[in-house]
Amino acid sequence: MASAQPAFGTRRAFLQNAGLGAAAFFFPELLSAAPPARLPNILWLVSEDNGPFLGCYGEALARTPRLDALAAEGVRYSHAFANAPVCAPSRSTLATGIHAVSLGTQHMRSQNALPENVRFYSNYLRDAGYYCTNCSKEDYNAARKPGGAWDASSKDAHWRNRKPSQPFFAVFNCALTHESNLHKRDIPPETDPAAVRLPPYHPDTPPMRHDWARFHDQIGKMDTEFGARLDELAAAGLEEDTIVFYFADHGGVLPRSKRFLYDSGIHIPLIVRFPRAFQHWAGAAPGTVCDRIVSLVDFAPTVLSLAGIVPPAQMQGTAFLGAFALPEPGHSFAFRDRMDERYDLSRSIREKRYHYIRNFMPHQPWDNYVSYLHRMPAMQSWREAYESGTLNAVQRRLFEGKPAEELYDTTADPHEINNLSALPEFEPILLRMRKTLEAQMIAVSDTGLIPEWSMLQRAGDRAPQDALDLKPDELRTWLDAAWIANQRDAGRLPELLALLSNADSTLRYWGAVGCLALGAPEASRKPLLDVLEDTELDVRVTAAQALAGTEHARQAMKVLEAALRETHPIAALRATGIVGELGEAARPILEANAAYLAETWTPEDYPYRVLLKAYADLKITWPEAVLKPSTL
Repeated sequence: MASAQPAFGTRRAFLQNAGLGAAAFFFPELLSAAPPARLPNILWLVSEDNGPFLGCYGEALARTPRLDALAAEGVRYSHAFANAPVCAPSRSTLATGIHAVSLGTQHMRSQNALPENVRFYSNYLRDAGYYCTNCSKEDYNAARKPGGAWDASSKDAHWRNRKPSQPFFAVFNCALTHESNLHKRDIPPETDPAAVRLPPYHPDTPPMRHDWARFHDQIGKMDTEFGARLDELAAAGLEEDTIVFYFADHGGVLPRSKRFLYDSGIHIPLIVRFPRAFQHWAGAAPGTVCDRIVSLVDFAPTVLSLAGIVPPAQMQGTAFLGAFALPEPGHSFAFRDRMDERYDLSRSIREKRYHYIRNFMPHQPWDNYVSYLHRMPAMQSWREAYESGTLNAVQRRLFEGKPAEELYDTTADPHEINNLSALPEFEPILLRMRKTLEAQMIAVSDTGLIPEWSMLQRAGDRAPQDALDLKPDELRTWLDAAWIANQRDAGRLPELLALLSNADSTLRYWGAVGCLALGAPEASRKPLLDVLEDTELDVRVTAAQALAGTEHARQAMKVLEAALRETHPIAALRATGIVGELGEAARPILEANAAYLAETWTPEDYPYRVLLKAYADLKITWPEAVLKPSTL
């Protein structure tokens, strides 16, 4: 395990890490660079849910002439990554330049408050005189956006509405590649399904080929839409005044991409085109491929740097272009937490060649049945093939338990199917990357180590980042506890039992997780019984889950039944997820509580999604009131 590290999540530490010294943080003028003689316009073209499936990235089936031409005129990045493999936490990170795990906005649809001092990149650009527009997706995963973030944010927002000669920053979002476009079976694809190259982890089913073909169709439509935006720029005579970015909000979108920390979920396309007047900032000639590692947390400081603005200290990203560009950080950091109605916790470090993933819930399968994902026919066919027993070992893995650690050589194994973490010859790389990940989590004060409901309770009406004020030593202790819990090593049971009696509720939680992962061995049952009345709900229900298959099932079910009746959706969600996983053992409390649950939750509530599947799996008829038409 890595020793305690100084926090380097702030800009100060990134400067130190880059070798520029602490003085640059305290005296930004030492990084002096005169603002550009004229401010460049900056145009962002942002697609949703797609990896680099473009012709310029080598995709043979791509029909992307406009973006391919943009790459020929600009710089194409080969190692660009999202920090989260799903939209809202990714956009929270993008807009603030601060990792969502620092802000407490990493859980999908969290709606937590942002700290009052956190502003979006657009606030700073507006201060500098830019006209800032967003057309039109926001989805920042927070209860509010900073005041004055945009001059206009709507489907009609456009740079052409600015004052004469005013520089603009404009974002145009394209939803044509979004996952929802693949939810229907009855749209024939233009791309030949037989021509699709399936990754080795996907079964060769007709729905899988159909959805892959449809996805290539949607990529082509996205290219056309962005081509029209580029035409608008050219028609206005603004090409030579405007820096153009094209990128995606995260990877995707076929199963095992969106929501997953593999490259299929976080590797994104990124193209930046510079006009002649600003070509010196490109760092490379037009048509060049750049292998610098960049991630979405870097974009906020980068656009400020291009506008001659010193990125503020609270931003955790590294500017990779412009007057205040810094050396490459050497890795990107990514996170997976609650995905809609299902809990998980994983973190990753991506270097240029190796990719390290740490799974903090290895007792759970990768596929934890997110209902929105299972609307896709491809995902339905994959699960059906698993249940019919027709998959090979690589294809079955999605539905099985995870290892605590994964390590992939992305050069030799681009689909990331050969986990190298247990091979002795890769141990030095594994240890180095494990240490890097833990230092990164401490540096950014990763709130994911605290269960979500506990975090909300501790934060109250305040922003989690402000209320928690996490210290490196505290995070180190939690990481060490999580490591013990993740090992599933019966020899470490005494350490887990010591955690169960700790005064720190987060440590008690990880003790309960570790006992659960071991299957609640007999020596753990009395200590788990003792925490069934814990003051923290997350500790109680995790202990109950561990005991549900033992002689103490009756006491465990009473705790879970009480938790099912929590009225806050996040409080109830932990229990509904557990009950949904227990299957037949949960039948009595599901039958007894059907009327109450039907009256409490609507299809828009996450507990409803979990319960709907749990009742269907057990063939329990809900009261008529619960059968509300779902709009999800």
